[in-house]
Amino acid sequence: SYTGSENTLVIEGRGLWLRPPHMSDYGQWAELRALSRDHLMPWEPQWSRDELSRFAFRRRVKHYQRESAEDQGYAFLILDAGNDQLLGGLTFTNVRRGVTQSAALGYWLGLPYAGRGIMSEAVRAAVLHAFEAFKLHRVEAATQPANQRSIRVLERNGFAREGFARSYLKINGVWADHVLFGRISGDISQSEAPQA
Repeated sequence: SYTGSENTLVIEGRGLWLRPPHMSDYGQWAELRALSRDHLMPWEPQWSRDELSRFAFRRRVKHYQRESAEDQGYAFLILDAGNDQLLGGLTFTNVRRGVTQSAALGYWLGLPYAGRGIMSEAVRAAVLHAFEAFKLHRVEAATQPANQRSIRVLERNGFAREGFARSYLKINGVWADHVLFGRISGDISQSEAPQA
């Protein structure tokens, strides 16, 4: 479920919630990203020299706000519902309207929270929101073949393998192959299917 306008948007999941980032999140965000650097770098674009600076975070937040206002993308922080601790982040980028009605899903999780099912739940809640509130028909995702945790998150959430793209994204400074996944609004994932 979700509440609020686009600027105060909150997506509620089981044990967590998602909302757009604000400048006041900088301290928690920089601390978690620094702690998780070695864990995240193999899967992300190369970090800039000022990646964790307040200035870089401000630039990031302004970019997210502009994308949201123009219906081109939506960024969220993932927070623990019990104590508002920052757990990670999730984005819908490259929103395409017209005959496509699709977006690309991306996400990251802080090292202390990996392997607990947190990202599977965050993706479940966010993708349902994208279909219901953003009126998307399709959500796409790409992950490196070696990133088995990410593949499991997508498969648990009803994403189907749709292909393989050679040298698809420049990750940590190197062009990397990716497995391509997609989910259509009519698909039902195992986590959403009625229990017998």
